Amino acid sequence: MSGEEPAEPVEIQVVRGTANEEELAALIAVLSEAFVAEEADAVAAEKHVSVWERSRRGLRGPLRRDLPWGRFSG
Repeated sequence: MSGEEPAEPVEIQVVRGTANEEELAALIAVLSEAFVAEEADAVAAEKHVSVWERSRRGLRGPLRRDLPWGRFSG
């Protein structure tokens, strides 16, 4: 997360029982560490690129939308 702005805080709500400050701090520490570990393991698989895809060239350039169709208007 270097160079990124921190995310907005998330509200944690205790549904059952009463948690003291130490228990909440432990919960936040465990969840934070789990998130960091999951984020480090989450990588997208690299797409396989065949030799054909690497060596081919484009058929045409992108269309120019600023020119009228067929250049006949004008």
